[in-house]
Amino acid sequence: MAHQTGARPADREEMTMTFKTDIEIAREAKKRPIQEIGAKIGIGAEDLLPYGHDKAKVSQSFIDSVQSRPNGKLVLVTAINPTPAGEGKTTTTVGLGDGLNRIGKKAVICIREASLGPNFGMKGGAAGGGKAQVVPMEDMNLHFTGDFHAITSAHNLLAAMIDNHIYWGNELEIDIRRVVWRRVLDMNDRALRQITASLGGVANGFPRETGFDITVASEVMAILCLAKDLKDLQKRLGDMIVAYRRDKTPVYCRDIKADGAMTVLLKDAMQPNLVQTLENNPAFVHGGPFANIAHGCNSVTATTTALKLADYVVTEAGFGADLGAEKFMDIKCRKAGLAPDAVVLVATVRAMKMNGGVAKADLGAENVAAVEKGCANLGRHIANVKGFGVPVVVGINHFVSDTDAEVQAVKDYVAAQGAEAILCKHWAKGSEGIEDLARKVVELAETPSTFTTLYPDDMSLFEKVETIAKRIYHAGEVTADKSVRDQLKAWEAAGYGNLPICMAKTQYSFTTDPNMRGAPSGHTIPVREVRLSAGAGFVVVICGEIMTMPGLPKVPSAETIRLNADGQIEGLF
Repeated sequence: MAHQTGARPADREEMTMTFKTDIEIAREAKKRPIQEIGAKIGIGAEDLLPYGHDKAKVSQSFIDSVQSRPNGKLVLVTAINPTPAGEGKTTTTVGLGDGLNRIGKKAVICIREASLGPNFGMKGGAAGGGKAQVVPMEDMNLHFTGDFHAITSAHNLLAAMIDNHIYWGNELEIDIRRVVWRRVLDMNDRALRQITASLGGVANGFPRETGFDITVASEVMAILCLAKDLKDLQKRLGDMIVAYRRDKTPVYCRDIKADGAMTVLLKDAMQPNLVQTLENNPAFVHGGPFANIAHGCNSVTATTTALKLADYVVTEAGFGADLGAEKFMDIKCRKAGLAPDAVVLVATVRAMKMNGGVAKADLGAENVAAVEKGCANLGRHIANVKGFGVPVVVGINHFVSDTDAEVQAVKDYVAAQGAEAILCKHWAKGSEGIEDLARKVVELAETPSTFTTLYPDDMSLFEKVETIAKRIYHAGEVTADKSVRDQLKAWEAAGYGNLPICMAKTQYSFTTDPNMRGAPSGHTIPVREVRLSAGAGFVVVICGEIMTMPGLPKVPSAETIRLNADGQIEGLF
């Protein structure tokens, strides 16, 4: 996220930073042995399973041993709808964690692992940026500790066992037209979205239509991120519905007898990963579901463990608050019994200008009127977050092209919404540049609040969809074919009506049109498909044209990623 290039420097330090990429800054890190990082929060060397010198997994026995401790404060970092101008949600999460430690608080950050798909596509990695990064950055954005590979393997083992069961007589009487378990791959590959499998004759099984999703959309990923321990993990895996019989009764993963072997493959992946920030503060990095097609939060295990070890835990939810924050509140907090104490909503002057109609090429020029116009998107998110009963502060992630007048326009707008906006310079200055926000977060987190979810468990599934669409997206209506409505009613009759909703929708807009910025109201949210994630414990509602297997852009980042003459990675950022 080397996003500060080509702009007017605001001071000498930012001017120097302008010419460094994130990966160059990360290489200059003075990392401490991971045992020292663990010791900061009371994790002994014997409870760490090192992956090299700078990353380790935390043992389950240690996690179990701290469960009786009281929780620290939980802070969620979310953002406006993402734009090509950049927002910096992970960068702010990392910076805020460092900032809280700087002002004397014992703080830990909890973020998600990066998917290979976006790294080689266009979004980039998930380690922060500038002087607010988690290291080792290259490892984090590539294979890391192998968690995603384990999830991919476990998911596809089940797929292979389903087809194998059908091949060897189909004792469960699976209707091969109703196998709902697709395969996954942690890469953007549109050619695999819809395929025909088992071609080539009798020896290869029975031909059927299927397809691939990206690994971060796998129900196995969601289960890993929501399970409390290995026992809960296996139960949830067994509860997954993989197919239906001709009479439409469900076939579960446990019927295929795959849940045990899948748990074995996921045994190590279930343990949170401990790394460090550039300022040598502890960071848990674990799990990685996308928020536009999945629930968008790091693992419950990492978050709940961190809450036992620190005064403050700073975590993030993917994409804008309409997706990530809503799912954090309505899925993760509901399932794990958590309640956030404060929310930081990240915005940038550049993004406000883009929401106000300014083209990306013209963002460097001062345009206060466009900032004011674009703030409507920010205002919508502020109101939405307040609707959950949690105090919110806006963090303005500073870019060197921002002018005083533009920054003041954002501050004035936010003040009119009954909140405060604080300018943050953590990208260039690390924890020093975010002290003001850290102090405000402490103030908010120490103030009693009343967290509430958006809808009750006993509301009907379609009413839950409508509630999200109307209260969060400000839509006028939700449309769905009779088959979709009937499917939801059938799941209610089968005992799944109390599950929360996981919306799959474009992250770029409150609508299903990725090009519609700002804060539109009265639009229609079309539901294309619904999927039951019985093991994870939610219903996925696919809206508009969103795909659960992304494609690569015309010029993917992979074209410029290579090793240099010194064997160092280039082009990753």
